[in-house]
Amino acid sequence: MSEKKRVKLEDVAKEAGVSKTTASRVLNHRGYLSKETIDKVHIAMEKLNYHPNSIARQLYKQETNFVGLIFPTVNNPFFGQLTAELEKNLYKKGYKVLLGDSENDPAKEEFYLQQLLEHQVDGLIVGAHNQGLPEYHHPNLPIVSIDRTVNKDVPIVSSDNYQGGIMATQRLIDLGCQHIIHTNGPTSLASPTQNRRLAYEHTVKANHMDPIVYYTKFSSSIQDKMLLFQRLFKEHPEVDGIFASNDIDASLIIKIAHQFNKKVPKDLKVIGYDGADSTRLLFPQLTTIRQPINEIARVAVNTLEARIKNQPTSKSLTIPVTFYKGTTA
Repeated sequence: MSEKKRVKLEDVAKEAGVSKTTASRVLNHRGYLSKETIDKVHIAMEKLNYHPNSIARQLYKQETNFVGLIFPTVNNPFFGQLTAELEKNLYKKGYKVLLGDSENDPAKEEFYLQQLLEHQVDGLIVGAHNQGLPEYHHPNLPIVSIDRTVNKDVPIVSSDNYQGGIMATQRLIDLGCQHIIHTNGPTSLASPTQNRRLAYEHTVKANHMDPIVYYTKFSSSIQDKMLLFQRLFKEHPEVDGIFASNDIDASLIIKIAHQFNKKVPKDLKVIGYDGADSTRLLFPQLTTIRQPINEIARVAVNTLEARIKNQPTSKSLTIPVTFYKGTTA
């Protein structure tokens, strides 16, 4: 059986009775063309079952309509919802998504960055934890960061972490807590999320209390975190309020509290941070600071599109948080 001949643009032009240049202009929407000419080319394409070489066209236009996303994990309610919303907003604008789950591994993050650059993505939206990777300093690649300081030229989109920290800490104080502890990520990370800790420290000091912070690592397993929180209760049996830097840690702390015969909220009041839809569905009792995840995604996509089009953007975009009242505080 002979191989079926691939239909080329020249064949479409011949069938439509126009030049190859005119057929190309119809495909790429360039210049003025009569409706009659456009219709003839499209009819010829349909008749010959012609499919344009989209990769060649994209390279010709120096755009691929691909956007890369790199996040530390999608196995987390916050990042899971954020990734889904980013994809939804990008799709509406005609972009396709390539996702890299770095699993908090610098080598894996760098590998994904190199792969995305090889695919000639039009831009990146990143929320992974590693600074200093040379790929993030690509001079012609539009990048937007969520909650991470990548370099001085990359816009950062984040929730109002400082205000959220004040809201959580002040809530615990208003409920009569005298010994409030905060859990947070490593201070080595350049991120607006550290403002949660700063707000906690400033608020407890203003109320004549000593700040106590327990730090987790991004690479920590659930078991590692549980051991850390067990140590927290052993070292501070007097604790009566905890502001956790995320909802997963808050739920683990509540679980550990029961091992130490502390009832929530009678003996211990706990507030988390994130408020993802799935968390509120599965654990509606958790009091938390709710990030506007859908709005963060929308703003990040709009900012990236502006960067792709060489339009000016703000270097920092901060979005207000809200207080979600459950029964844990």
